[in-house]
Amino acid sequence: MLNNRFFATLFKILILPLLAVPGSAFAEYGLNLPKGVTPISRDIYGLHMTIFWVCVGIAVIVFGVMIYSMIYHRKSKGAVASNFHESTTIELIWTAVPLAILIAIAVPATRVLIDLENTDKADMTVKITGYQWKWQYEYLDNGVSFFSNLSKKSRDGIKNAEIRNTDDHYLQDVDKRLVLPVNTRVRFLMTSNDVIHSWWVRELGVKQDANPGFINDSWAYIEEEGVYRGKCTELCGKDHGFMPVVVEVVSKENYAIWVDEQKAEIAAAAASGDREWSMDELMTRGQEVYSTNCAACHGTTGAGVPGAFPAMAGSAITTQPENLEAHIAIILNGQAGTAMQAFGKQLSDSDIAAVVTYERNAFGNNTGDITQPAQIKSAR
Repeated sequence: MLNNRFFATLFKILILPLLAVPGSAFAEYGLNLPKGVTPISRDIYGLHMTIFWVCVGIAVIVFGVMIYSMIYHRKSKGAVASNFHESTTIELIWTAVPLAILIAIAVPATRVLIDLENTDKADMTVKITGYQWKWQYEYLDNGVSFFSNLSKKSRDGIKNAEIRNTDDHYLQDVDKRLVLPVNTRVRFLMTSNDVIHSWWVRELGVKQDANPGFINDSWAYIEEEGVYRGKCTELCGKDHGFMPVVVEVVSKENYAIWVDEQKAEIAAAAASGDREWSMDELMTRGQEVYSTNCAACHGTTGAGVPGAFPAMAGSAITTQPENLEAHIAIILNGQAGTAMQAFGKQLSDSDIAAVVTYERNAFGNNTGDITQPAQIKSAR
């Protein structure tokens, strides 16, 4: 009776939860590592398989001897254990054989590790900076720079405002992808603006920590066009699970077109900071900026999180006219001793003007204040 109760309880605890999980939850699981689309990723895969088969061989020999001994030298057959110690021959064997195995493994492993660290002869360089919780990509060869955030559709899914569908890359898509040309040796420089992050894309064979105050580097030579997804693999705060990596690899011709488009967008954004914006324009743009950069901490309704993140709704900083300059300064420079980041380098004058206007006229604040990009430019 006791055994029946035990197994029934075990079934409820371990088996039923697994049966309740939809099949799509296991879609990413496979029997082996991916070979990837870069030479270094295939070298890593080959090293993995070499060591795997070495381990298989050791396991077959060791467990084979154990099983043979248990079957043919068991006590019931009258076997008597040998009694010996300080056998120089055996000690030499069990020292020399593992040493030979380690040397055999070390040779290919060293070659792959050296290749991983060799970032010479790069055709282009991309600087990757981790932020809580987004990535900044700077193309050092052509001046293009932008931030990559979790896509709006995924954010809406988190809030149950959108149907969650793993086929649509829920929590795995971004608003702006890292675009790279095919058959080009790309050097990545990794750093962080706040805490430790880790940039990882498995098909590229790249996983590198981004440490504040330091620059690490890696490289990739991508041989196939396509979209490759990764994530931050370092626990970097409450939204750690919401800063995916998406790399889009295109032909060299399409890459050149994309660079021209990005430069045109940068020029248009700079020009937008020199004109007067209407209240409607500022509120529309401000809502987008707030949703992407501020809602994670201060909430979609501006209520904040008591004891952790202050509310925007009814706050003295967002409702009192005399605090407008302080409001702008906090967004530009952050708030020392708190989780409030400095957005001065992350957002344009237009974006900051828009979000300031939005925060002072949304969530029931209705101050009527309008902040123009020129005021932000002056505050910088």
